[in-house]
Amino acid sequence: MNEIDRLSEFLQRLTPLSRSCLLSELERLELCGIDMPGSADIQSRLRAEFRKDGSTQARATNPSRYFFAPLELLLIDGAPEHANMGRISRNTLTPIWEWICRDLLPTMARDYIKAINDQVAANNPKEVQKIASTFQIKVVKVLESTLTSSESAESARAKLAQYTASRTAFDDVVKMLHVLRAGDALPKFNEKLPEKIAKFDDGQVAQISAQLDAFKRTHPQALPFALALVARRLKTSWQLMRLATKAAASKAAADVAATPYACVVPMVLDRLDDKRLALRIALRHNRVLVARDLLAEIYETEYALQVRIDDIEHCDWGVRLQQLMDAIAALVSAEVSRFPDNVGHILGSRRLRSHDTLSGKLTYLAWKGRDAMQDGAAALRKLIGQD
Repeated sequence: MNEIDRLSEFLQRLTPLSRSCLLSELERLELCGIDMPGSADIQSRLRAEFRKDGSTQARATNPSRYFFAPLELLLIDGAPEHANMGRISRNTLTPIWEWICRDLLPTMARDYIKAINDQVAANNPKEVQKIASTFQIKVVKVLESTLTSSESAESARAKLAQYTASRTAFDDVVKMLHVLRAGDALPKFNEKLPEKIAKFDDGQVAQISAQLDAFKRTHPQALPFALALVARRLKTSWQLMRLATKAAASKAAADVAATPYACVVPMVLDRLDDKRLALRIALRHNRVLVARDLLAEIYETEYALQVRIDDIEHCDWGVRLQQLMDAIAALVSAEVSRFPDNVGHILGSRRLRSHDTLSGKLTYLAWKGRDAMQDGAAALRKLIGQD
């Protein structure tokens, strides 16, 4: 028996759920930059089984797909190994589902799967949704009980670790709990948002802030997910931080951190980290034009953070920003160094840093002039108040 036959025999010994979990885990390792010998062949075989369209993005099987439906708008396809406030990694859904079925609620899960399959076969979508909603409520109640004590939470974490080595899988379980607990509040909030926010100006910021204020009063733990839904509408991810900088007394990092929506700054940094990971993958596969566009977005985000938050380099946000940019610089340097010094590389072009152009410098001066006027007006109001 050759290696291919032994591999096929091994895979067939696994349950379909285990094979799906294995595929998600191999994809997670690849996104983290970990090379596994023979992984490509295994992934190809498993994708042929579970994803008829050949997709490289994890897709849950039918019963779990209905259960996870409320999470759909919050799922990301990148590596789950770094912080992603307000978002959940799609690659953790399979191990989470396996944990629910085998450890958390095995009997109820079996009943749920049978009921879903029966109603899908009967083409009864309303009943399918009702069954899924009922099971979601049961899972929420059990999770609330499980997570009340540190001992039971650690036990759950250990059980979940049997299905994935991802360090963030348990965090995604907690996120899932917050989303399911919010019920239809998130979909309703999402429906009220504009389809696209081309220009996140003062008027739009005020309008969205009012909607967020109302949402936060009833579902404070689900606020990061509401913010993630807002971010989906924005032209560029860094604009999200305007919810904090607009409400701040000044551009000082301490004042921005004191606002109700200061968490948007780490969320912007999360998205910058996403771009770092995407850049690494693009360079690995020699997709230079994709890497160029990613790098331009990265530089734009870095510049926006530095310009809109004073002294950011002296706070935790600035430390994380510098760490990310150092890692990105190392990726770019390694790529550029593959070519002779007398051969220019597109990733080394200064044009990628749009703020270094004349237009960028004029925009910077305009920002500074506007900020000076706003700071002066704020100081005047403060003096009047003191009088």
